Amino acid sequence: MADNINSNNEAKLTANGKEYQLPIIQGTLGRPVIDIAALQDSGFWSYDPGFKVTAPVESKITFIDGGKGELLYRGYPIDQLANHAEYLEVAYALIHGELPNSEQKADFFEKIRKHTAVHDQLRKFFEGFRRDAHPMAIMVGVVGALSAFYHDKLDISDEDHREITAIRLIAKMPTLAAMSYKYSQGEPFMYPRNDFNYAENFLYMMFATPADADYKVNPIIADAMDKIFTLHADHEQNASTSTVRLAGSTGANPYACIAAGIAALWGPSHGGANEAVLEMLDEIGSVENVPEFMEKVKSREVKLMGFGHRVYKNFDPRAEVLKKACDEVLEALGIDDPKLELAMALEKIALEDPFFIERNLYPNVDFYSGIILKAIGIPTSMFTVIFSLARTSGWISHWIEMHSAPFKIGRPRQLYTGPTHRDFVKVEDRK
Repeated sequence: MADNINSNNEAKLTANGKEYQLPIIQGTLGRPVIDIAALQDSGFWSYDPGFKVTAPVESKITFIDGGKGELLYRGYPIDQLANHAEYLEVAYALIHGELPNSEQKADFFEKIRKHTAVHDQLRKFFEGFRRDAHPMAIMVGVVGALSAFYHDKLDISDEDHREITAIRLIAKMPTLAAMSYKYSQGEPFMYPRNDFNYAENFLYMMFATPADADYKVNPIIADAMDKIFTLHADHEQNASTSTVRLAGSTGANPYACIAAGIAALWGPSHGGANEAVLEMLDEIGSVENVPEFMEKVKSREVKLMGFGHRVYKNFDPRAEVLKKACDEVLEALGIDDPKLELAMALEKIALEDPFFIERNLYPNVDFYSGIILKAIGIPTSMFTVIFSLARTSGWISHWIEMHSAPFKIGRPRQLYTGPTHRDFVKVEDRK
């Protein structure tokens, strides 16, 4: 347990007439936790569906205060990072605990550039998928398969091996993400260009073709994409991060762990939320239908996607940053898209109508990221892929943190409500 975590108080549990002492542990920020290890001796398990009030890990990476609308990466406020740092600087901070100095930044960026390419044999993996396969299905497969190509540095007990694996994953994810898109479009893969920065390179591999001899990336779009990466880089112990940690607790190789995280992120209640925003816009149809739709939201007939957040009770701090980027992208592109006009009409009502204001149903990060990605020309099937690309730096940081200290294999308990002991009956005697 970390030195800065103090146990000054104790809670008491009385079970079957016996009293047990449960230490109260205070972290540097956030609620204190009750150490319930003594339950092991009491003959009871705790029951907490969804781990809503359970802290299974100690971490120094990310802190969220939903009441205040606060998100910190390694103590740095998310708005400061998104507005003043590049995504790769943020990735470095997540892994190492501090933002890099100029020398560290140059070294880290260069290492990332050197590892952006993927083994050429991976091309054949893509050829085995149907052209209409969901890009996330492809990503789960190819990321998990990386361990078959980069098995030279897979000693999870070796700090240097963990470092190079993190670099490889962060560097190759944009390449694999773009390949999954190109494959679905029947277009040739574009090799990474090391003269572009991280966001520019991803956009180039997504949208350029071999015929584009002098492809240029719009700097406003590249900046917005970089912000999307930063804002999605980590979010504490969410479902996918917990999945990575649980898989990692078995000693599984890091590529398998990240693939497990991608699989968890694919769920519509997690990473698929911004995709759900666009699907909602399709259902509404036109601006004229917005008032009627919002009345249905008020009467709970339909669900408003991209507004409010389970963690943030007031506002999503990521949304504030991305709203500005969203406005800049729409102005720069000057797109006449009915769906984007529809989204802006929804935003206006949500920000002005007392019903939504009183319930803190403000647009969240999924709303604005969905609009930006749509405006750029990225199909909805790719939204969660981009989310997984961004979240890789957070996932691998948690994986490294776990392996940098003693840990136990994840082994949740259960409340069993099935049949009690019964004897086997031969098939001819069964009723």
